[in-house]
Amino acid sequence: MSPIARFRQYLLLEKSLSTQTAEAYLHDISLLASFLEGKSLEAVDITDLQEFAKYLQGEKMVEPTSQARIISGIRAFYRFLVIEGTISANPAALLDTPKLGKKLPSVLSIPEVESVINAVDLSAPEGHRNRAIIEVLYGCGLRVSELVDLRLSCLHFEEGYIRVIGKGNKERIVPIGETARKAVCNYIEGRRQQVKVKKEASDIVFLNHHGNKLTRVAIFTMVKDLAKIAGITKEISPHTFRHSFATHLVEGGADLRAVQEMLGHESITTTEIYTHLDRQYIQSTIALFHPRY
Repeated sequence: MSPIARFRQYLLLEKSLSTQTAEAYLHDISLLASFLEGKSLEAVDITDLQEFAKYLQGEKMVEPTSQARIISGIRAFYRFLVIEGTISANPAALLDTPKLGKKLPSVLSIPEVESVINAVDLSAPEGHRNRAIIEVLYGCGLRVSELVDLRLSCLHFEEGYIRVIGKGNKERIVPIGETARKAVCNYIEGRRQQVKVKKEASDIVFLNHHGNKLTRVAIFTMVKDLAKIAGITKEISPHTFRHSFATHLVEGGADLRAVQEMLGHESITTTEIYTHLDRQYIQSTIALFHPRY
């Protein structure tokens, strides 16, 4: 079995990554293999990798964010080769990653979130479903992929939580508030009962009018339409509600570790971006209200 095939097996079985994520890693390694023009991946040294990084930046004109992702994949591959004993040292350990400016995510204020929720037309056939979707995105901080895959069997309303299957099939428990719970119940007990549900979607919470699972694109379109109705001009997506969920918790004094658990972040570093957003909020508040600022 080739090193790439063994790496794929490692990512899927031992690291429990999704097939999509594993294939992204393998694509990165295949780019390197093509660049090496026949030189064995196991024989690579730091000079080869530095030349490859220059190639990505120069001839291939890959964006810095994509360069960083590719280099991250290569580092993971060589760490794996060290772990399995194929090579003795990781040649990618000293490979520099492109410097990326920290881009803070767009968030909605609490009144803006309420304006989007109020933009939902509850008299429309999909009104209660759409209201429930926004309430869950904001009330539970879900990724859009987690929302479309949310199952009836994962709703534990009496205990006050939902079970979410996140990245890499990792499960987490997320509390659900009374407002979001009521919105979901209204939809399930109302409109969802009127839809002829496809067998394969029988356990899926949010359905389209054909009785199938909603697509990510459908959620994006719905959010864009509601934002337009609400008069919000900033660029938003379903993920904006996840960012807003976390930001409003941090602004309210929530423990960062608790926010990390609810978001399903593997590293606390990822969650710490919301402390930067919080500082921005504090600075803007001072600038607005302090007479000597």
